[in-house]
Amino acid sequence: MTYTFRPRGVCSQQMQVEVDDQGVIQELQVLGGCSGNLQGIASLVQGMPAEEAIRRLKGIRCGFKDTSCPDQFARNLEKAMAEERA
Repeated sequence: MTYTFRPRGVCSQQMQVEVDDQGVIQELQVLGGCSGNLQGIASLVQGMPAEEAIRRLKGIRCGFKDTSCPDQFARNLEKAMAEERA
């Protein structure tokens, strides 16, 4: 399943993640934001169970902000997967 998100309160503009039937992240693409950091995050979560990525990334803050690109990814992925199960 492919999920597309519009993050809020961060520099990135769009995130698209592909999760297979086993709940494993196959690919993450991010438009906008800190290119090197987001490419690194995308590479690290590839092959990781979505639930593990959510657990590790949810709650990360960026400077003075209450959220971050990794946090927005985790929160939106968690929401999309919950809606898929419902």
